[in-house]
Amino acid sequence: MSKLKGKVAVVTGASKGIGAAIAKSLAAEGASVVVNYASSKAGADAVVAEISKAGGKAVAVGGDVSKVADAQGIADAAVKHFGRLDILVNNSGVYEFGALDNITEEHFHKQFNVNVLGLLLTTQAAARHMGEGGSVINVSSLVTRIVPPESAVYTGTKGAVDAITGVLSRELGARKIRVNAVNPGIVETEGTHAAGFIGSEFEQHAVSQTPLGRIGQPNDIASIVTFLASDDSYWLTGEKLFAAGGLR
Repeated sequence: MSKLKGKVAVVTGASKGIGAAIAKSLAAEGASVVVNYASSKAGADAVVAEISKAGGKAVAVGGDVSKVADAQGIADAAVKHFGRLDILVNNSGVYEFGALDNITEEHFHKQFNVNVLGLLLTTQAAARHMGEGGSVINVSSLVTRIVPPESAVYTGTKGAVDAITGVLSRELGARKIRVNAVNPGIVETEGTHAAGFIGSEFEQHAVSQTPLGRIGQPNDIASIVTFLASDDSYWLTGEKLFAAGGLR
């Protein structure tokens, strides 16, 4: 359990859900982890405590990824606390759904600022510290493949993430830094519970269309991210790995 021994990772939006599972999975493989949070310090502290109890190393660092100074501070914290930065997981994201007639400037900018601008700013800041062997993993979404109604803005942000993943894989490839994306389907988290997806007809329909017969759990995504962070995936860059139990 030491595929990432000696490595240092930043996971944005890691105070709960998929981000928390990713942080714990990376730590279990030996990485020291910066657990970023936007508002829930208590949640991030709980993740750090769990990692520490299991013998790992982690620190909670607050910051809004859509702000230049905060994004730089998150990346700098990795070097300050652990001396280097090897892995960035761009997990921070927000989602709101709405029909075309209900799209507003606020609805648009809220999602694009975090999901797209935040990813760019954090990657920009992290890449300054990364050397050969670095790995950037962007958490995208299955929506870019299934394009559900009333998700134009959210799906648009994740379409941008997919495209940016390809562009940055080419830009950073010369420095031997890999950039890949994982595209989850519906995953049971605090967020999907709060949004009313869990236990709904939407979930039942998704399960009925999923060959493996269930929705995802955070660890289903965390294990794939850990693979992309490790040398096991050293010949992969610019890829999108759809993680949705076969749902298409």
